[in-house]
Amino acid sequence: MVPSKNLYRIERDSMGPVRVPKEAYYGAQTQRAVENFPVSGWRFGREFLYALGLIKYASAKTNFELGLLGKRMVKAIEQASQEVMEGRWDKQFVVDIFQTGSGTSTNMNGNEVIANRANEILGSKRGDYRPVHPNDHVNLGQSSNDVFPSAIHIASVTLLQQKFLPALRDLHKTLRDKGREFHSILKIGRTHLQDATPIRLGQEFGGYARQVELGIHRIQNAIKSLSELPLGGTAVGTGINTHPLFAKKVIAIVNKKTGYRFSEAVDHFEAQGAKDALVEMSGTLKTVAVSLIKIANDIRWLGSGPRCGIGEIHLQDTQPGSSIMPGKVNPVIPESLVQVCAQVIGNDSAITLAGLSGNFELNVMMPLIAYNLLQSIHLLANAVNHFSNRCIQGLKADRKRCEEMVEKSLALATALTPKIGYEKATRIAKKAYVQDKTIRQVVEEEGLFSKEELNLLLDPQSMIAPMKLTKKKKVSQRIK
Repeated sequence: MVPSKNLYRIERDSMGPVRVPKEAYYGAQTQRAVENFPVSGWRFGREFLYALGLIKYASAKTNFELGLLGKRMVKAIEQASQEVMEGRWDKQFVVDIFQTGSGTSTNMNGNEVIANRANEILGSKRGDYRPVHPNDHVNLGQSSNDVFPSAIHIASVTLLQQKFLPALRDLHKTLRDKGREFHSILKIGRTHLQDATPIRLGQEFGGYARQVELGIHRIQNAIKSLSELPLGGTAVGTGINTHPLFAKKVIAIVNKKTGYRFSEAVDHFEAQGAKDALVEMSGTLKTVAVSLIKIANDIRWLGSGPRCGIGEIHLQDTQPGSSIMPGKVNPVIPESLVQVCAQVIGNDSAITLAGLSGNFELNVMMPLIAYNLLQSIHLLANAVNHFSNRCIQGLKADRKRCEEMVEKSLALATALTPKIGYEKATRIAKKAYVQDKTIRQVVEEEGLFSKEELNLLLDPQSMIAPMKLTKKKKVSQRIK
């Protein structure tokens, strides 16, 4: 069935005529990309489109200041670009993620939408590209090869600063507060999933807080690399067809609009031929994801039960856990976070492969990098917020359970070693295990120490910090 002529308009590009939906703000090159890449249905999100619109806005403003575009035309381009930044034309960005590896199709999608909207503002029809042309005016001083990666950098930094870092800071504070709340509670430590010497529950949570704190530092350091923008390099890094002051002026406008400090790339050939800064950030997100998996899984284990598991902490009830077992409640919030982290680790693998796919002066897997990196930041920000607010904040400690498990642990035999040596302490631990008794019970039965001395030796408070130097000297003398 042939589409009605009322549903489309005919546009022409260097390859000939193209049917474009009549009401579309995009044009011929975008339509060709739609037809060439019906792959996933995935599209670029709000942050990326904001960054793309911002670059076009700043470029138009700069080209006017440099005397390259007239005021009337620039005002129209600025207004159209501002509307893209605000999300008014998001539905007009129709190109699939899996497209040309430079992102040219999406850059042209933006150029055409802005050009058609600017012409409409100036009283012209969509598709005429007069007086505003997508390439000659909207894309003036630019190339997809420097615009597209710059948009990734701007979008990533914005999302990290506005969403993910605040989420991590909130989680860090919540974990640190729990560490203080749980400071007085002694529990058994565990190594190799086996009993180890006692620790404070607060020390355990303090360790989690430090993991998150270090994650914040790692991201902040990686942001420094993302703050260099390839703008000004145009096609291959030489800056052909752009004014020598173009990049500096555009970036100054970007900085004013975003409130962040971007700068022109020190070396445009590195900035366009490689995507190491983006790979670095993805690797940093993976590191943070690994930390979060450790924390979330520990929370699941510590809260396992409620009667037949470790049960040293109680997670707040969030939803029924089983369609068949009445009353069952599962640690669904930590489970959600772990799944997000697994996705981020997978995204990093894809970004790694994309990062090493730069040949000579251009990487040709940039849309994949953009989509996966921004998705990772989005997912982590949301999942960390939920984990902090719907899991960690409501955690309660079971002091009685913690104390009972410390007393039952065979690892308390470690405290006897300075007095009786490793071999004798091992014998006592094995005897306690075989006879299903505590270390205290076995030592009392054998009469090795007075009750007062045994209470001092097996006091968990004495096992949660290094011994003082004077005590170490006395112990070494006893062992000799």
